[in-house]
Amino acid sequence: MLDRRAVLDEYDRARRTFHALLDDATPDFLARPTSGTRWTNGQLLWHMFFGYLVTRVLLGLARGFSRLPRRVSKAFARVLDAGTRPFDVINYLGPCGALKVFGPRRVGVAFDRVIGSLERRLARESEDDLARGMHFPVRWDPFFQDFMSLADLYRYPTQHFDFHRDQLMPDAGG
Repeated sequence: MLDRRAVLDEYDRARRTFHALLDDATPDFLARPTSGTRWTNGQLLWHMFFGYLVTRVLLGLARGFSRLPRRVSKAFARVLDAGTRPFDVINYLGPCGALKVFGPRRVGVAFDRVIGSLERRLARESEDDLARGMHFPVRWDPFFQDFMSLADLYRYPTQHFDFHRDQLMPDAGG
């Protein structure tokens, strides 16, 4: 059973953290390389937002695949795992371009909208819905499990966010 209040509290904490990072972001901070990735802090911030954005899509996929025999989502996950290399390239290049188009300030507004959307969806989910799920490509993300329920997916973006938050490098003076 999913502790909805805990998920909502985690979303709120992530939102406050994200806005604090954006509010304090200097051009030097945004341009600094991160720890353990090839991205800059600015690109990684966008990628952290993207984890919440993609969760909305994953919830829809899981709802659809959960209505089919499990072997269908297992086969789909295997195909996606086989495409890990192209995924990794797209996953890297996406934030590189998105930050230039979107900008670090606009991403804060988008972050709030996406979090609000996830909160509204979570409020409408029944316990039976939260138990539905599908197989996932475990090579795509360290937080993907072989099988993930909708409850797991609601927790996923904050796990992703926290992991990457620790890779941000502070300003040289900070």
